[in-house]
Amino acid sequence: MKARLRRPAALLAGAIIPLSLLIGQPADAAGAGPVADAFARASAAYEVPRDLLVSVAYAETHLDGHDGKPSASGGYGVMHLVSNPKTHSLEQAAKLTKLPVASLKTDTTANITGGAAVLRALADELGLGADARKDPAKWYSVVAKYGNASRPEVARLYADTVYDLLGGGVSAATPDGETVKVAARAVEPDRGAYAKVKELGENDTLAAAAVDYPGATWAAAHSSNYAVSDRPNSDVIDRIVIHVTQGSYAGTIDWFQTGPRPNPTSAHYVIRSSDGAITQMVREKDRAFHAGDYNRRSVGIEHEGWVDQASWFTDAMYRSSAALTRNIADRYGIPKDRTHIIGHSEVPTADHTDPGPYWNWTTYMNYVKGTGGPSNPHTPESVCGSGYKVIDSAPLGTAGNVYLLYNSTSGKNCVATLKTTSLGQATATSAYLEVQGQTRVTDSGNFAYYAGPVIAAAADKCVKWGGKAGAYTYDSGFEHCS
Repeated sequence: MKARLRRPAALLAGAIIPLSLLIGQPADAAGAGPVADAFARASAAYEVPRDLLVSVAYAETHLDGHDGKPSASGGYGVMHLVSNPKTHSLEQAAKLTKLPVASLKTDTTANITGGAAVLRALADELGLGADARKDPAKWYSVVAKYGNASRPEVARLYADTVYDLLGGGVSAATPDGETVKVAARAVEPDRGAYAKVKELGENDTLAAAAVDYPGATWAAAHSSNYAVSDRPNSDVIDRIVIHVTQGSYAGTIDWFQTGPRPNPTSAHYVIRSSDGAITQMVREKDRAFHAGDYNRRSVGIEHEGWVDQASWFTDAMYRSSAALTRNIADRYGIPKDRTHIIGHSEVPTADHTDPGPYWNWTTYMNYVKGTGGPSNPHTPESVCGSGYKVIDSAPLGTAGNVYLLYNSTSGKNCVATLKTTSLGQATATSAYLEVQGQTRVTDSGNFAYYAGPVIAAAADKCVKWGGKAGAYTYDSGFEHCS
């Protein structure tokens, strides 16, 4: 059997992989159950690293095939095999595996097999040899192409998401209650040509002027997916509409950037599940096509995820979105209530169900009004110690704040980053202090409440300081020189 499983070239040429090779066998040590087993066997058959295969699936769907229902962009199953006018990875998977399209849509084992086959075909196209295929770091360009993005910066965003998951590890429950795991590992991806691709928003020289919300990254939707307008002069803005993407963050951004097409669609903002990162795609003055009769009067906010899957609705997403909604409401004088902040399903004549039953309106509205959620039990002074006083600070979006403190008795500075979201959960957080002429000192890791203290003697010397929480970073110049 091993000899047959080790001949992917023949498989890609059109040979069928019997489902008996992919089910009904003992699961390997990476997991116990039919889904974990399917990942292991598809990995072996197509020589795609198993943990990478799982990470791609988790980035796309959190391992939920949604009973064969398509995503907003026409993607099916846990591997999000796509069939739309632009992308045909579903049909490609059927050709490569000889499995019926219907099975690829609805059967998780078949879908995983199809995803592995497509990844391997892309690897062959890019010239990834046998030795390189064993190294997950070498698959970066393959993963970037698997995301089917129209623009290289979105392809990089997609691949970076997968590699972040690969590095941090995955523990996900399938709809049937099976747990599939990927152990955290240090992987430095070989980005190849994507190393020269700037991050999302950096290629747009108008980005700084384009965003209406300072915490957002700019990525313009295709001009056919919205209508240029002059709101609020042309139309009063008095509603904020909450949506769920029915797809991934990167996939939604790409979908809004694709056009023209028969069903033009966009929203003003898209928010990522994992850390609450925000991308603005349509100016608020313009009419995004997101809410039918309410397009003229509303701002639309899309949230990464699926209406039938609670795991996407993280505290980081709620807080980030609530801060955005609060900002929009304050600028346009919109009351912060459920009459004016509504779900897509509440728009008159709407035929959508989002944000769905798992969206916690009570939590969300409390955050919008500034009345909900726990606070960080620590303060900058308690982190740095007796005698330190805050002399400067900077916000890290909605994820936290970084503080610079000074002790006039000892002549020392201290930097601490305090989280405001994901409190009590170990998430990536950092703080650093660099005294001019000396080596930068950094405290970085997965912390529940804060990073730091980073302390250094800095009397009569300039310092650089900063930190990171969630998707947000602050870096000062040399300052506070006396």
